[in-house]
Amino acid sequence: LVAGALMGAGDVIAQQLVEQRGLHGHQCPRTLKMMGIGLCFVGPVVGSWYRILDWLIPGNTKVVAVKKVILDQGGFAPCFLGCFLAVTGATNGLSLQDNWAKIQQ
Repeated sequence: LVAGALMGAGDVIAQQLVEQRGLHGHQCPRTLKMMGIGLCFVGPVVGSWYRILDWLIPGNTKVVAVKKVILDQGGFAPCFLGCFLAVTGATNGLSLQDNWAKIQQ
């Protein structure tokens, strides 16, 4: 729920402050898609990954934290980003070829 709410809030901020769409130009379906992706994909995947990471590298020292960051950023993050881009592309109706080209880009 938190991931969905944060991603929805992030999209509202992006549309209103960055893109300056105004209330009449706000794309509600886009915000709802982002909330859905957060709720159904990002939250469960990232939450599960952190539980796995805690199981793989138990403890709470500074060395443990560094090991977790290295494994997270070096291994999980690149894979997750590719999957995230594929999911967002699919929810936006991109064809498989267009989605793959966007991921490669």
